Amino acid sequence: MSAVTSTILVVEDDDIVRMLIVDVLEELEFTVLEAANAEEALAQVQNTDNTIDLMMTDVGLPDMNGKQLATKVRALRPALPILFASGYAENIDVSDGMQLIAKPFSIDQLRVKVKSMLP
Repeated sequence: MSAVTSTILVVEDDDIVRMLIVDVLEELEFTVLEAANAEEALAQVQNTDNTIDLMMTDVGLPDMNGKQLATKVRALRPALPILFASGYAENIDVSDGMQLIAKPFSIDQLRVKVKSMLP
């Protein structure tokens, strides 16, 4: 097993959903950073000590939605891949390096999607 793992920032305001996603990603041997809202996510992204290889964010966050968060994150880390998670059939412009996964998703769907977005 390789000592180097990718780091994923998970942004989800629902504590139970966030905990489940984090558990699954850790089982898949990713390093995971957590944020309960956009403000916490931005603090993680602004922390230059944090290596982040992918941000997975809920679309329906309070205060600032996932798309608005993505815009701010991309200003700080332009090449960061972003995976939106949504339980609604929202029309999200998934531009370069951005993808969407529909909730609920299986562990397999999450694994395939995440691995396809990492170098």
